[in-house]
Amino acid sequence: QVQLVESGGGLVQAGGSLRLACAASGTIFSLNTMGWYRQPPGKQRELVAGITSGGTTNYADSVKGRFTISRDNAKNTVYLQMSSLKPEDTGIYYCKAAPPGDYDYWGQGTQVTVAS
Repeated sequence: QVQLVESGGGLVQAGGSLRLACAASGTIFSLNTMGWYRQPPGKQRELVAGITSGGTTNYADSVKGRFTISRDNAKNTVYLQMSSLKPEDTGIYYCKAAPPGDYDYWGQGTQVTVAS
């Protein structure tokens, strides 16, 4: 059974930084495409950043140049380094694993609040 556990959320002032981590178990992590999504208050969940098993990354336009997604296959962990945070980055951040030929799996989410 695939399990994803996010950590690193919290309250930060605008302009600050946070690093989120998502630890995976129950899957061959290196084969998974991994993604970070967020759900702002009152809005739908949206893609923030993704990284393939080969290391190709993609980002939402709103976070390009400020956020960096990375993975450590030895630790079965994907990271989201967030810098120059803005109040509009506030939301619940979710990790998603997409194993090849399997369902997508989601973590429980971690709250990020950016104060102005």
